[in-house]
Amino acid sequence: MPPHPEDRSVLTRPAAPPDHLLRYGSAAEQVADVRLAPGAPDGRPIVVLVHGGFWRPAYDRAHLGPMAEALARVGWSTVAPEYRRVPGRPDLAVDDVRAALRHVAGRAELTRGRRALLAGHSAGGHLVLQVAATACGAETPAGVLALAPVADLRLGQALGLGGDAVRAFLGEDADARPDLDPARLPAPAAPVRIVHGAADDVVPPSLSRSYAHAHGASGLVLVPSGHFSLIDPCGDAWPAVLEALDLLAAGG
Repeated sequence: MPPHPEDRSVLTRPAAPPDHLLRYGSAAEQVADVRLAPGAPDGRPIVVLVHGGFWRPAYDRAHLGPMAEALARVGWSTVAPEYRRVPGRPDLAVDDVRAALRHVAGRAELTRGRRALLAGHSAGGHLVLQVAATACGAETPAGVLALAPVADLRLGQALGLGGDAVRAFLGEDADARPDLDPARLPAPAAPVRIVHGAADDVVPPSLSRSYAHAHGASGLVLVPSGHFSLIDPCGDAWPAVLEALDLLAAGG
């Protein structure tokens, strides 16, 4: 049977160590786990995979280990960056994700001449949508996969998500930072696909619907699951995640 819609076991499930630890900056948090897929099809892009946790210090990249390990088994190499999570200083997180993407873009042994795909879950979904919307040059991703993203900061704040996580992240009202709100930014130049659980009671699908309404070219798929199933290889949403990656790798 599939797990309960909000089965959180993936958050503490062990995974094998990454193949490499990549440093993309001088701060302690500016590191990333690299997991390689030796049998990856020719031309398949690497995935920069950004974790969630409502931007809070208590949640780090370790909980994406099972997802990254499973992706490697089916031919997807990943780079999972850590980023600075300091309440009230949101630009640190945004700058770190952008810096990690830029660093990966400059590593030919990782990219093999192709732009990376950018993927993120929950708060990580917010970060990848924001970074993609403001990216330029070599750091522009080939595509964006947002899994249950906090894609509309004003709506997330109004709903009081995660114990008022949006206001804690920003350190001020969401209206003051339209530059960090994917729903109010221009659409990314890269194709965007969103997968969201219809039964998600952590980040309700209304946030993704709001983003999709603002950016009609984005592809939104609702699946019969909760929030954490999207990063759980044992979850019922996993096939939809793999399908979205395949579509982005094919150009949209």
